[in-house]
Amino acid sequence: MKLSEFRKLLWTGLTLWLLGSFTSLYAAQPVAHHKVMGPDECAECHKATNKIWQGTHHFSTFTAMPRSQEARDIAKKMGIKRIKADSVCLDCHFTTQEKAGVKQVIAGISCESCHSPAADWLERHSEFSGKKKEQESEQEAVVRWQESEAAGMIRPHQLYTMAKNCYSCHITPNEKLVNKGGHSAGSPFELVSWSQGEVRHNVWHSDGKENLIASPERQRMMFIVGAMVELEESLRAVANATQKAKYAITMAKRAKIAAKRMAKIGQKVQTDEIKQIMAVLKTVKLKLNNKEPLEKAASEVASAAQSFSASYDGSGFAAVDSLIPGQDKYKGTPKPLQ
Repeated sequence: MKLSEFRKLLWTGLTLWLLGSFTSLYAAQPVAHHKVMGPDECAECHKATNKIWQGTHHFSTFTAMPRSQEARDIAKKMGIKRIKADSVCLDCHFTTQEKAGVKQVIAGISCESCHSPAADWLERHSEFSGKKKEQESEQEAVVRWQESEAAGMIRPHQLYTMAKNCYSCHITPNEKLVNKGGHSAGSPFELVSWSQGEVRHNVWHSDGKENLIASPERQRMMFIVGAMVELEESLRAVANATQKAKYAITMAKRAKIAAKRMAKIGQKVQTDEIKQIMAVLKTVKLKLNNKEPLEKAASEVASAAQSFSASYDGSGFAAVDSLIPGQDKYKGTPKPLQ
């Protein structure tokens, strides 16, 4: 077996294991604030990426969001006196660090919001196996990344997990916040168009000189996996809604739109995972007090999405290119490197 084939096999096996265990744990538990290191730690090596981040809404929410009249109105309705204190706002709008039992907001939406709190993996992922970068063997790098991911690091190839992170906030995970506070039920998020706008930071693998958009193959995977996760998360939202109000109604509409998007994808691409999701959709009833069937459907969609994310590279899915948002739909542009 060639090293490249062996490496791919290792990645696939590890990814399936992580997606089957870590992601469900990550989604079910709150952020480990005591393991948050902060963006300055990442910026020591990722200088270009840090500069790009500083030109994003993810960065500016640190100061802009608490000053927003809309945010203040929502906070007042929710009985929140200080937005940056221990409130429902923290995990989606900020990076919060805990030291000696005290939580403090230290940044906007930053590195660890997407890649997970870094205390357990930061040093291992960056040490090049105790050597200089060019001296580390390919086998050593494989082991290093495996161990980093096993310690909790979320990397770009773990597309399902990363998409779950995005949608966990872009689909508002709190019914009361919407129905009582007047918060939106979510943003019109779509993984390709939002990730390839101002958030894009594809500089590490191009020697820090270019900030390229994702390859066509990567975009196909992002589009399909993103659609799967949106369907999963909107089904879960409907399942957990308790009253026929703005939250439940909006989420049911979102689930219907997500189902239609998956149907269009299913017309273009046919894999076992997509067929599985289409079969699930035939059984779904979007209504209140239907928690168990909806959660079951969402879990089946999640299982298919995890398998799909780990099994393909997008090279055989050119048929969906006509469905993927073009650059004119991208959410902003990244800050220039120079």
